[in-house]
Amino acid sequence: MEKKIINMLFKEKIQADIRKAMQDKDALKVSVLRMAMANILNKEKEKRAKLNKSGDLPAGEKDKLDELSKLTDEEVMEVISSEAKKRKDSIEQYRKGSREDLAEQEEKELGILNDYLPEQMDEEEIRKIVKQKIEELGVSTPQETGKIMGAVMPQLKGKADGNVISKIVQEELKN
Repeated sequence: MEKKIINMLFKEKIQADIRKAMQDKDALKVSVLRMAMANILNKEKEKRAKLNKSGDLPAGEKDKLDELSKLTDEEVMEVISSEAKKRKDSIEQYRKGSREDLAEQEEKELGILNDYLPEQMDEEEIRKIVKQKIEELGVSTPQETGKIMGAVMPQLKGKADGNVISKIVQEELKN
C-alpha cells in the first residue's frame, strides 16, 4: 500500500512541476515533463490492457482495475530512465552529424529528466561491484559476460547506465 502512496506523490510532483513551469513560462521544462507524463500514462494504459486481456482478475476485482494498473515507483523510474536514454542517444547521433545546436537542446532536456532520476554511480563504484561479482561467480572469460551482466544489473538498475556497466564488465573479463 505504501508504494502506491509514494508513486502518487511522485506523479503529483511531476504534475505540480508542470504547473510551476507553466507559471514560470519555462516552455522547455513544460514540454519535457509533459512528454514524460504522457509516457507514464501510456505505460499505465498498457498495463491495464494486459491485466484486462489476461482475464486474471476475479469477477469482483474488475472495479479495482484502475488501481491495479497504476505504475509502481520502479516502473515510473524506468519510464523516465528510458526517456533520458533516448536523449543520450540523440545527443550522440547529433554530434556525429555535426548538429551541435540540436545536441545542446537534447542536453538541456536530459538535464531536466536527470532531476527526477537517482544519482548515477561513478565508474569506480561500478567497477568495484563488477569485480566482486566476477570473484563471487568465478567467471573468467569474456564469453561469460551475460552471466555477470545478469547478476549485476538488478543491483545497479537505475543507478548506472547499462552501456557503462557492459563496458566495465568486458574490460574486467579481458584482464
